[in-house]
This record gives sequence, C-alpha cells and structure tokens, in this order.
Amino acid sequence: MSTRQTRRDFLKVSGSGLLAAAGTAALAKRARGEEEARGASSDGRLSVWVTHDSRRCAPAAAVNWEPASRPASREAVVLDPAKKFQEILGFGAAFTDSACYMFNQLSPATREELFHQLFHPAQMSLSVCRTCIGSSDYATKLYSYDDGQPDPGLTRFSIAHDQQYILPMLRQARGVNPDLFLFSSPWSPPGWMKANGSMLGGSMRRQYMPSYAQYFLKFLQDYSSNGVPVQAVTIQNEVDTDQDGRMPACIWPQEYEADFVSQYLGPALRGAGLKTQIWLIDHNYNLWGRAIGELEAANVRKYADAIAWHGYLGEPQWINRVHQAFPEVAMHWTEGGPDYTDPQYATDWAQWAKTFTGILRNCCRSITAWNFALDENGRPNIGPFSCGGLLTIHSQSHAISYSGQYWALAHYSRFIRRGAHRFDSQSRAAALHHAAFENADGRKILVVANPHPPRMCELRLNELAANVSLPGNSVCTLEWV
Repeated sequence: MSTRQTRRDFLKVSGSGLLAAAGTAALAKRARGEEEARGASSDGRLSVWVTHDSRRCAPAAAVNWEPASRPASREAVVLDPAKKFQEILGFGAAFTDSACYMFNQLSPATREELFHQLFHPAQMSLSVCRTCIGSSDYATKLYSYDDGQPDPGLTRFSIAHDQQYILPMLRQARGVNPDLFLFSSPWSPPGWMKANGSMLGGSMRRQYMPSYAQYFLKFLQDYSSNGVPVQAVTIQNEVDTDQDGRMPACIWPQEYEADFVSQYLGPALRGAGLKTQIWLIDHNYNLWGRAIGELEAANVRKYADAIAWHGYLGEPQWINRVHQAFPEVAMHWTEGGPDYTDPQYATDWAQWAKTFTGILRNCCRSITAWNFALDENGRPNIGPFSCGGLLTIHSQSHAISYSGQYWALAHYSRFIRRGAHRFDSQSRAAALHHAAFENADGRKILVVANPHPPRMCELRLNELAANVSLPGNSVCTLEWV
C-alpha cells in the first residue's frame, strides 16, 4: 500500500451500508438447481443474471440470438471466441487473521451455511484465496512465527497462533471446495530480521535471508502437515513501502527480492521437494518496470513464475508491459477491498465490476479481494486503514451482510470456471465495461458492467445479433452455448 494513496483514495467509489442476509439466502437457494437450468441456453438463447437496485445476481428474462439484419452499431459489443487470451485460475478473498476471527464468531451451523454459499462450486465457487504469513494490519494482534531475540536457527518457530481459528477455517473451506488454491504473503519478517528490530515498518537485512528462506519452508511444511497445503507464496506484501511504521510492513529493494528468490528461497523449496509457486512484487501497477527488472535477473525465472498486482496506484493496462516482455509469466490480482465508511459500500457493484473487467482484460488469471469478513467498524484492525470486508459480520448480533464488491464478484465466480479462457470482446461504447470467457465445456460467458443510466446493449457474434437491456448501476452476466 503506497503512503501516497490510501486504500480509501483508490476505493472512493466503495461504500458502507448493509444488505439483508436474505439476499444471499435466496442466491443460495437458486444456485442449488442452477447447473441444470443453464442447459436451456443451448437452443439459441442467452441466459441472463443481473444485479441492480433490488436484485442481486438474479435470473432475468432470456435473450435470443437472431440473424443480424444490418451492420453492427458503433457501440455494439463484438465477440470473437476464436481469439483467446489467458486461462483463468479463479476468484476469492483473503483469510486474514481478522477474517478468520470473525468467521469463528459464527455458530457452527451458520458458518457451515455461509461457507457453502462462498465456496461450493454450484454457488459462489470462490477458489483462489490468500492467507497471511504472520500478522497483517488486519489481525487481532501483532505476531510472527518466531518473536523475540535473534534466532537464526529458528528454534522458536511455531504456527501455534494459527491453530486456534485460522487453520480450522481454512480446513473447513477446503472441505467445501477441495480445489481451493491458496497463496500466502508475509507483511513482515520477524522483527529481529530487520534493520529497525520491529515488525512495524523498516527493511529486510541481507544477513538473515538464509534464515528467512527456512522460515518460509517451515511455514509451508507445518501448514501442509495441518491439512492446509499452500500452492504459492509472495515474498512480501507491498514491497516498496514501510507504511511509516504504522503497521506490519517491510521494504524490499528490487535486488533484495531478486537475490532472495534466486539464491535462497527458490533453492530451499526445490531442495525440500516442494512445488510451491513463487509470485513476485505483490504491489501496484506502477511497479511494472521493477517486475521486468526482477524477471531479467539471473536465475529468478528458474524459480518465479508469476507477478502479483494490487490496484492502488497506476493503471491495469500497465500489466501488459510485463506480459509483452515475458508472455509465459502468469499475472494475478491479489488485493483490493471496499471502505466500510463509504455510503456506497453495499451498492457499488457496477464500479467493482468495472474494476474487475479492467483487471481481466489485462492478462490477470485470478482476482483475490482483500478481507473476507470484518465487523461493522472494519475490525479487528491493528493498522491505519478503514477497509471493509467482502462481507460484514456484526460484532454483537453476528448478522451477515454483503458489500457491492461481493455482488460484483458473484457475476464472475459463479459462472467462470477454472480452466476457462478469456476471449476477445470489443466495443466503442466507453460507458460499457465487458469481458468474455469460454469454459472448458464450451459454455460462453459475457459480463457487462453499466455504472451509468439504463441503456440497450447490442451484442454481435459472427452473423448473429442480440439486444440486452441494461438497468442503471447494474452488472449483467450472459451465458450461452
């Protein structure tokens, strides 16, 4: 997170306010039989789901493909399934210490129902999620896995903190969706590994890189032995800021991260027989030059196969600069969430869908939102930012309500399956934001965000045309075979 621009600056279109839990209950009920219902689109119809005003990812009247009788309008969305781009890994959010603490406050029956809604493949189907290696700014307390005086041999290493509610929540989620892909990020090494001796701010010291590589290795091995294998790690959340010492953070110069991967972490994971992926950067689009520099460094590509991006500074199209230089390197979007203090927290689905289409149209294979769940005051929180969760769990009543970001994400995660490929969709309509995908079974998906007043949207597919009515401030998913 850059000190020049806060999460609130970036997410000023997000908001506060709560949606009734009944909305998601209705969504869950619909989803249970929805896999079968989607087969109806094979007769030339496009099945439609919409979020706007009083509807949340709800079925709408189907639309028919018809032979095109005239040239496409200038603002038509022209679809070309033959022109394919990146393969999709999935969508999800972060199991921070705070989120897991809030999940743990729910009754077992309520949590079981919620996790079914979030992770079951027939419902939200969230499948790419983040965990924290030690505490982030969204935690109940400041902690690492080896606190105290310098301990290069890691004799004190322990994940005991995570045993209480983090690991149980992760095991339960994986039980609902066995294909859950987890990646993990540290906000800070133990304080004794840093120049300032604290987890708050400061920078990494080279002399402790060998110990830190073993720290990662122990984390991965201990999580796996506790039933939670982790498929990827990033070196550092937000590599180029210490957040003025206000939260767990650590500066990693470009050459430090490259050297740590090529000389220490990569060899340590390979030597232990782990296939854990290493993702670089884990910060904003404006670090595209650094990403290229690290990928060009000696032996980094031997171990690192992806770049992780945040959207707080810069533009998503800058990702393409890295993709053009290294087309075989995967791109992932790993953090972004709403501000619970903003009045539009619960209704900014069109703005979030606009953000998501921009991310997906610029090479990213996954989207992972920030905290899964926080309370009505954006807590627990040991940092300076006013983030909200993908959903809110009230601290006293434990009532569950949902953000606009949640409903935007539903329009992607419920329909786009792992292994889908994005395909080309083009339009001169600046007010429309769209992305198209084809699942492995041949089903095609188009998501259109309309953050503006109501309008008609013309679709063109070869010699076929369809006209879709888009409500104001809406997200629309269309599916056909």
